[in-house]
This record gives sequence, structure tokens and C-alpha cells, in this order.
Amino acid sequence: MAITQTGPLTRDTSTIALGLARILVGNASDNADNDTQVLDRTNDSLGSLSSTSFSSSVEYWRHESGFPMLEDLVVPLRESASLECEIEEISAQNLAIARGIDASSGSEFGSHSGEISLGTIEQPDYVRMEAIYTYPDKENEMVIIFPRAQVTSSMDLSLAAEDNATVPITFESKIATNDVWSGEVTAWDAKPLGNIIFQSTA
Repeated sequence: MAITQTGPLTRDTSTIALGLARILVGNASDNADNDTQVLDRTNDSLGSLSSTSFSSSVEYWRHESGFPMLEDLVVPLRESASLECEIEEISAQNLAIARGIDASSGSEFGSHSGEISLGTIEQPDYVRMEAIYTYPDKENEMVIIFPRAQVTSSMDLSLAAEDNATVPITFESKIATNDVWSGEVTAWDAKPLGNIIFQSTA
């Protein structure tokens, strides 16, 4: 008797996600009017990572009526988007980013040069964050763009005797409509927290 498969079967194996995204960080205002992937995939990269996790959260208000009461309406109250990652390359530039400093190209921070002051915490700088995930077939990719993000995590560097250190970073997307930019930027008016683009790697 032939055995027939049951349950959910894969319809398109090219959509199976495995592995980590590449995280790019750059200046927010320099790239404000571009809603596609623009940061340099090498120079703007955080380097090797141990984890990447994207989250888009929505809080709802719910209305009930009747007896017994049953829900008849749900209204979204607020939406947020964030990306968490753990960096493995403990450079001055990466730690500055983890501190909420815009350490994009041209800054005073390098791999082993720069100074981060402690006890002087300020509002985190606005940065552009791009997460590029390449599917295992290497022909397709998913790009998450936060055009105006802030780092909101506490910098935590744990050094171990027999394992490499990692530093967690949380990027939170902030509103990027024309109202918040000093110039005429309308690219994000219809997608104020950013976008997710599915495209070919070619």
C-alpha cells in the first residue's frame, strides 16, 4: 500500500529561510529620499553576527457588545518595528553604534581607534538600518529598511575564557514622513516606519 504524505507540504522551497541577515548601518539624512537598498554592503556592515531577529508589533483596542459580550470591532492603536542582533566584531565603530552614536563612514571611529565616553548618555542618533537576508538559493533576498532608526539597547559586553564575546543591539524604527525631515522628503509618507522589499540578487 502506497503511503501518501499528509499535512502541510512545501509549495516553494526557495522561500525557506535559513541563516542570518546582514546588517548595514549608515547616516539617516544622507539617504532619506531613497526607499531602496543603498548602503554599502561591505563598508557599512556590522560584520559577523550570532543572531538577527525582526519584529513588527501592533497593539489593538477591542470593542464588545451584547450579552454575553462578544467582540465586534478591533482597531489598531499603535505599531512599532524593531530589529535585534548580536554583533561578534567588537570594534570601536560597532560599540559606538551600540551606544547610540552615528558612527557611519567618515566618523572618528575605526576598528581599533576612537573613544566612547561613559556617563554622558544622550538621545540616540538617528541612523539608517538595512537588513539584507539572502535565501539559501542565493538568487533571492529580503531587505528590511528602517530609514530613521534609533538604538535603544543597553550596551552589554561579556568576555569569556573560551567563547567569543557578542554585543546585543536593538534598532527601533521611528517615523520618517516628510514632517520630520528638514528637506522635501516624501519617499516614506506611505510607509512611515520603513519597508520590506523582496527582490532578486541579480
